[in-house]
Amino acid sequence: MQTSPLQSLIQPTKLPAVEKALAQTFKTATLSDIKPLAGGLSTSAVYKIIVDEQSYVLKVDNTGGPVNNSCMEIAAKAGIAPALYYLDAQEGVSITRFIDNKPLRVTFSSPETLTKELADTIRSIHGMPPFAKEGSLLDTLQSLIGQLKGSPLFPKDFFEYFDIILQHYPWQDTDKVSSHNDLNPNNMVCDGQRIWVVDWDAAFLNDRYVDLAIAANFFVHNEAQEALFLEAYFGDKLNNQIRARFFIMRQICYLIYAILMFNLAQGSGISINADDPELQAATLREIGAQLGAGTLSLATGKGQLLYGKAMLNEALKNMQSPRFEPSIKLLI
Repeated sequence: MQTSPLQSLIQPTKLPAVEKALAQTFKTATLSDIKPLAGGLSTSAVYKIIVDEQSYVLKVDNTGGPVNNSCMEIAAKAGIAPALYYLDAQEGVSITRFIDNKPLRVTFSSPETLTKELADTIRSIHGMPPFAKEGSLLDTLQSLIGQLKGSPLFPKDFFEYFDIILQHYPWQDTDKVSSHNDLNPNNMVCDGQRIWVVDWDAAFLNDRYVDLAIAANFFVHNEAQEALFLEAYFGDKLNNQIRARFFIMRQICYLIYAILMFNLAQGSGISINADDPELQAATLREIGAQLGAGTLSLATGKGQLLYGKAMLNEALKNMQSPRFEPSIKLLI
């Protein structure tokens, strides 16, 4: 018996739930086409499916237990995430609108326009009804640091600076907002007019500076862009204390993403030589250019390792800069 494309791609344990989703949504489990969608760090399998000449996104969580997709549901109702047509939280299966993604930097041709659009999108996320789930950024950070603190990948004085951040950042601030918590370029798609935010697996109630810092670490590259970004989000509330907190959070997020990249690289089985000159000299500008040109890929251990090290080097450079100490003092 010939295996259907659906059977060949979907885990057997998930196949009944997927067939149920298709039948309830489209009155048929027959697809014109199904293709895996690459990108993102989610553990879920994501596919582009075509039914009756229309494209949709099928997402299947393969971790085995129920998932909390209420954040995605709230975001879809708010018009921030693509339209949601089917959701089974128990099985971790969803069907959403497919966005024919256009590069952000093509749609928003000037850095200034893109910077403002990003700030507006994040403000819309933070304006949604509060998510029920709340996490601890400090617990997450300390757990990740504990995994690799003794690694030779970290410069000797890195954690001397980071201990200062751990002591002085206002972790107990009760001003929490609905947050996506992973606003990397793979999770922002554009239809040629506006930004849609996808993959809400990591979403919960959190410090508003996390979304701002993560997006900035990917898209904000100089002081002028930073000023525009913060002004677009905070308006006339912007002050030096906000600028300082934002700057410190950017270093926190660089560290979190670096550790995640190192963990992925180690899982790939790549041999790691912390003294490799290429690794030591890695910069975000250089590694970003290689990723953009396709000469380096985040799907490989080497790409993950170099990108993580570049983020770590960027954080250390910023913590050694003249801006660090005055920013810490503004948090106290």
